[in-house]
Amino acid sequence: MTGSDRIMKHYNIPIFIPHLGCPYDCIYCDQKKIAAQQEIPSCTQIANTVEQHLETIPAGAVVEVAFFGGSFTAVDKLQQEQFLGSVQSYLHSGSISGIRISTRPDCINESVLDHLEYYGVKVIELGVQSLHDEVLHASGRAYKAEDVYASCRLIRERRFELGVQLMIGLPGDSYSRTMESARRVLDLKAQTVRIYPTLVIGGTALEGMWKSGDYEPLGLEEAVSTCRDMFLLFQKEELRVIRMGLYPGEELLREGIVRAGPFHPSFGELVEQDIFKAQSFCAIKQYYEQYGYRADIKLHVNNQDLSKMIGRHRKNLQELKQELAIFLIQFQSHRSLHRDWVGVSRADQEQPELILSRRQYIDSL
Repeated sequence: MTGSDRIMKHYNIPIFIPHLGCPYDCIYCDQKKIAAQQEIPSCTQIANTVEQHLETIPAGAVVEVAFFGGSFTAVDKLQQEQFLGSVQSYLHSGSISGIRISTRPDCINESVLDHLEYYGVKVIELGVQSLHDEVLHASGRAYKAEDVYASCRLIRERRFELGVQLMIGLPGDSYSRTMESARRVLDLKAQTVRIYPTLVIGGTALEGMWKSGDYEPLGLEEAVSTCRDMFLLFQKEELRVIRMGLYPGEELLREGIVRAGPFHPSFGELVEQDIFKAQSFCAIKQYYEQYGYRADIKLHVNNQDLSKMIGRHRKNLQELKQELAIFLIQFQSHRSLHRDWVGVSRADQEQPELILSRRQYIDSL
């Protein structure tokens, strides 16, 4: 990692606000069962949280305070001002570079953006979930895709950074609709995206649909493969995916909270492992075409990618050996090899004889 990489490392200081202000009841949402913090944080509590995080964040990092957990711009305006006002001193001193909020597409207008800009908000994440009207209606979102486009256009015109949150596996959704939503997100010109698989949370309307047989959640493997395809699509267009899967907080891990659905505490890691397996398969095939078949090979990756290459319980190793009829696969990690690159060589070689970068892999699809 270079010095400039370290300087640009990004940190969010999360401030979780309860389910305030949102007038809607989406069928999958029971915020009280997801949010570990139930009480409205006071200005003192927010300042203490910021101070505690700043003590552990290295100098030179890009630091933002992020208000998560509810539809921020649907909260009472006075309450918004108290939240935002509590971090102004850190913004003015340069301890933080900006403020990030999340909200709904139908809670954005020019007046709202004026207010956010005044208080130093730099990033607005919209809980878009889907860009298909049928899926939005079936999920109780109470807005249409055209409302998402309008809100995103306003945000971009005002030069806020735009983030988009998508969900897969919602009622009425399908793989083709999910991928179409992903392609439409590219038209929104967002800078970042988060992808969340739909989970059945106890006490929600979706739980009732699941119990009655009117809703079937995605399986874990299907959710992982769908997110893999979305992730690669976004990588191809250089749209940064900053999270896949819900954060496995204490409340979400409690017994009875998640009733069904593709929950895994390391969901994003599973997706990236699946990508490394597919990329490795492609690299080995290219190696065979150039050097001929070998029953023993070595795969090379950056040392930070080794666990993604091997896979959970060595799953990638076993499946590659079986699918390609390989007797022995060894792994070697390198500090000098770029992240997301896969190298292949004979088992007795210390350096890769063939390298397949992530960009080359994506372009080959």
